[in-house]
Amino acid sequence: AFGQALCELAEKDERIFAITAAMPEGTGLEPFRKRFPERFADVGICEEHAVTFAAGLAASGFRPVVAIYSTFMQRAYDQIIHDVCLQNLPVTLCLDRAGLVGEDGPTHHGVFDVGFLRQAPGLTVLAPGSMKELRDMLRWAVYEQEGPVAIRYPRGRGVQVDWKCPLEAVPVGKGRKLKEGKDIAVLTLGPLGNEAAKAIASAEQKSGKSIAHYDLRFLKPLDEEMFDEIGQNYASVVTVEDGVLKGGMGSAILEFMSDRGYTPSIRRIGIPDTFVQHGTPKELYQICGMDAESIEKVLLSF
Repeated sequence: AFGQALCELAEKDERIFAITAAMPEGTGLEPFRKRFPERFADVGICEEHAVTFAAGLAASGFRPVVAIYSTFMQRAYDQIIHDVCLQNLPVTLCLDRAGLVGEDGPTHHGVFDVGFLRQAPGLTVLAPGSMKELRDMLRWAVYEQEGPVAIRYPRGRGVQVDWKCPLEAVPVGKGRKLKEGKDIAVLTLGPLGNEAAKAIASAEQKSGKSIAHYDLRFLKPLDEEMFDEIGQNYASVVTVEDGVLKGGMGSAILEFMSDRGYTPSIRRIGIPDTFVQHGTPKELYQICGMDAESIEKVLLSF
């Protein structure tokens, strides 16, 4: 979905330049490399150089897209801040393998990106909930945004929707309410919302509670209007994220609620303060308490 969307965009815009660090196949850029070899660079295992190279291209009028696994983008933390964000350059960082990746193990889990990306001033951070939404977010980042953007998405095929359709506009900085409810608000980011949706349906049936479901879409900036609504109307909030809890999405929501003077009871679900080992995604989600059954238990505990 990512590779095809980037090819579609590049056919219409000669400013688009794709960069990866020894992962053209893994990131889905092999079709782009074959079709646009003069606008493609594989810099080898040099993530720092990839990001600085992209900054130079952006300063020269290109719209570079840097596709690197989330876990390896950590190597370019300094370059993201000093070379891209400090100069407010239109570089799009595509973080593949965000979240738990299963059998690749602790070196490849992309669980730290939310914590370090949301610190950088001027950087917009998005997480699509489906393959189609990834394509639309990529279009927005390349065509419409004049500053740096990071899009995080997981390994795998995602939600099976018809993503081979025209690219559409993205409501900038806006989350969305997926389900109405009045007793508890569940806040999710990215495809993990599918596990939360299962938990919500089961918990409602067992408890009789009315549970709302919100999808952030934009981690930074937060949709302040949506979060004001949540802070004003819900005494109980559950956050569900595919990343470390320390400094992650739940932390961002706690900060917002505190700054605004809202006082809901907030429970956070995500990666604990440990290196997660090898296992199937299903096993790891259970171990970390992020599967539908574990989320349901938290909802029923209110």
